[in-house]
Amino acid sequence: MLVLNELPTCPGLFSGSRARDGILSRMRIPGGILNVAQCGAIADLVDRYGTGYVQVTNRANLQIRNLNSAISAEVWQNLQALGLASRLVEIDPIRNIMASPTVGIDRQQLLDTRPLVKDWDDYLQTHLELAELSPKFSVGFDGGESVSIRAIRNDILLAAERRSADSKIVLRLYLNGDTGIIIQESQCISLLAAIASVYLQYTKNKPRIEGKKPRLRHLLADWGVEKYLEQIQHNLPFVLQQSSIAPSEKSIARYQHLGIHPQQQSGFSYIGIALPLGWLKSQQLRDLANSAQNFGGGTLRLTPWQNLLISDIPNHRLSELEKSIARLGLHSSGTNLDSCLVACAGNTGCASAMTDTQSHALAMVQDLGQKLKIDRPINIHFSGCEKSCAQHSPIDITLVGIQMRQGKETIAGYDIYAGKTDSPFGRQIFQGVSVDQISSSIAQMLRIYQQLRSPDESLGEFVDRSAIDQLQQLLNPKKPNHK
Repeated sequence: MLVLNELPTCPGLFSGSRARDGILSRMRIPGGILNVAQCGAIADLVDRYGTGYVQVTNRANLQIRNLNSAISAEVWQNLQALGLASRLVEIDPIRNIMASPTVGIDRQQLLDTRPLVKDWDDYLQTHLELAELSPKFSVGFDGGESVSIRAIRNDILLAAERRSADSKIVLRLYLNGDTGIIIQESQCISLLAAIASVYLQYTKNKPRIEGKKPRLRHLLADWGVEKYLEQIQHNLPFVLQQSSIAPSEKSIARYQHLGIHPQQQSGFSYIGIALPLGWLKSQQLRDLANSAQNFGGGTLRLTPWQNLLISDIPNHRLSELEKSIARLGLHSSGTNLDSCLVACAGNTGCASAMTDTQSHALAMVQDLGQKLKIDRPINIHFSGCEKSCAQHSPIDITLVGIQMRQGKETIAGYDIYAGKTDSPFGRQIFQGVSVDQISSSIAQMLRIYQQLRSPDESLGEFVDRSAIDQLQQLLNPKKPNHK
């Protein structure tokens, strides 16, 4: 069975949404960890009902595009038995529960959040009333890992920290920002249940917004955090504790998990594997799962940066695994231009997009790879319109799709931004760049950056500290008229 959402919403596994390229379905993977049997079932599913491809998303779950027929009840039941499909169909569209992809293996970890992920998923699966939550209702657990998800957008984040008074590990509550509330691990599910309950009460008498249920951010904008916490307190058997100490800010580096890294378990390492735009062929998925079984702990860990990890690899077998990965046409380098590439569905899959972001992104990195080398990860984000669905915050380079005039024709192009300041996309560096000029424009920017940067300075940091007129003079952008 496959129910189609007529209105734009978050698709689930069996509540697909119509897209330009067919039916779009998403599979929740709480915590992002898959075993070998699950990988095999997913590969079989996309071969039978899709195009033989699956895509890791920016919420560390899996997306299947262009489903061609209804999925049978037998397949549904098998997916449920494997833990790949919700036991309650109504819960299926709710957003994936997130955790660090290095949970349980990270050397800086303060708390293993995998039990919390399971407990919250079990709670969802046994409380039918929570089907009324917005499909975008999202929860993340950060255990203090070096590979942190704190910068990933979630409605609710519970992040582990060490309390200075007694060195005890507690969790800090974030609701679109720090609330100052800290709780014990044992209180997490009760708190989440109360947060959900008050939110549902709020939405009962509220009109839909653009045809959708009000989201948690709408409640926060209406009530404010303080009033919301007061209402939550009425639903709790314990008193919420306010911390007088602000959390310590730490630099969070994206893509640092690519390549080989030692685990907290002595003698073992994990390897982060780059997946250009998150795409995997079904056979690659099977082969990676088999490699995880043969060389590591038998699991694949999906990341919100649209790549994956294989963990628990004995150090003496790392070179064998690297060769196995290379034979699949994949790599683990963070300094390949396709390693940190992000793109929305583009106009082949989305009516809002003005450009074919997926093919433009892949063509650009292939061309750039022949022109220059980079020595640190560069995040390049293609967005087909100003909604910026694939990546919500700027970091290095963002290309925003436009339609522009070239003589009497209207052609696809991009405005190119860099850094974090001046606009939601960063500082505009190039305006109205045609598709065939993207590669040369980005190459020019990367060369200037590599020549003039400070040690350990990211491209975004370099752009943010530079005077914009000096950058424009160095880069000499072409500015054809566009609209």
